[in-house]
Amino acid sequence: MSVTELLVVVGVDGSEPSLRAVDRASDEAALRGVPLRIVNACLWERYEGAALAHDLGEPVERALPQDLVRAAVRRAGTRHPDLKVTSEVIFEEPEYALVRESRDASALVTGTRGRGGMTEALLGSVSLTVAGHAHCPVIVVRGSHDNRARSGRHGRVVVGVGAKSTLDFAFAEATRRKVPVEAIRAWRCPAHESTDHPLPAGEPARLHEQQAVDVLEAALRDVPADAEVHRRTVEGPAGTVLAGASHHADLLVIGARRHPRHFGLQLGRVAHRVLHHSDCPVAIVPEEG
Repeated sequence: MSVTELLVVVGVDGSEPSLRAVDRASDEAALRGVPLRIVNACLWERYEGAALAHDLGEPVERALPQDLVRAAVRRAGTRHPDLKVTSEVIFEEPEYALVRESRDASALVTGTRGRGGMTEALLGSVSLTVAGHAHCPVIVVRGSHDNRARSGRHGRVVVGVGAKSTLDFAFAEATRRKVPVEAIRAWRCPAHESTDHPLPAGEPARLHEQQAVDVLEAALRDVPADAEVHRRTVEGPAGTVLAGASHHADLLVIGARRHPRHFGLQLGRVAHRVLHHSDCPVAIVPEEG
């Protein structure tokens, strides 16, 4: 089965962040021309949240998982009337269910449990686990303080330059949106090479910056000929640099290296930093270790 035939999957739990995730997933499915699958995975027969219960016009204690899924389906249909939407309630731990669902997906979309913004960022354990173990790219929706997903405001996809799979995903997303890609390579001068004397300190810094430029150019050598690319090298920790770049991005794409024999949390420090502090949705693309 080719990627173009796969689904876009979104996990919903009735919270406001999951409503934004439904909006984003609907947009992603419409852009790809594929069906949307809405999944609620939980261990309870009654729903605890308030956002979709409000949409249903029902008291929280009377809202069932089937009700919130139906409301999410209506929401997606309102946003994209021609979109094919399927749904399912799965009585299972959300992390396990969504990772399994990712096997048949071209992208999986989740929301965050935090309040949003750079200073109040908290990412839920479900999103972290799914982003670290999914079999497809995971888009974690961030960057809005209400329950509406925003369409592109900046006209740009930002990617942290890494493996080919990460770059391919970023350029495919940019092509669908008809926007340019900003490719960023962060670099740092190791502390033991620095000195208080400005002239000797400059040469090591220039060497490390040039190495970053060389890596960036090599990574972008095979990008589509018609793609619009803005290259940028920035001194600083990669997580901080990429989180800062999210201020002017509609989507931030990074890779997550997987270790097949390691069953713990798969995300490194850069991914953690970006997921907790990004000001826009973040796509985590699996990379083999």
